[in-house]
Amino acid sequence: MRAYLSEAEIYNDYSLPPLIQTLKEIKQEFSQQVFLKATEEDRNIIGSVRAYLEKETAYIGRLIVKPDSQNKGIGTRLMQAIEQHFKFADRYELFTGYKSARNLYLYQKLGYLEFKRIPVNDSLMMVFLEKYRNNNQQR
Repeated sequence: MRAYLSEAEIYNDYSLPPLIQTLKEIKQEFSQQVFLKATEEDRNIIGSVRAYLEKETAYIGRLIVKPDSQNKGIGTRLMQAIEQHFKFADRYELFTGYKSARNLYLYQKLGYLEFKRIPVNDSLMMVFLEKYRNNNQQR
């Protein structure tokens, strides 16, 4: 949860879905998506990412890394691991807020390209990014 607080601070919005999600909703997501986690030696979770496959697209979401574990390559490794898990997907898609510069930097570094923006409200616009397994298929 602390990992999402930095996003809430960027947008001055503490009602972001990950911060208000119920336990029931989280349990439902566990049954519908693949969750990968990064742990410390003591097995404390320091990061996670989730995704599901629909048709030929792997939809990746909620990449998080504990604040004091950031900038150590954990997010990159989680993204690489989820892509490897869905290695037969033709396409990967994710989204983040337009002010989330660190997220955008990471995703672009990993080869994701922006393909659309959708306004959510007056202060938030979501940036959608995609990556094709075969780079020749980019739009």
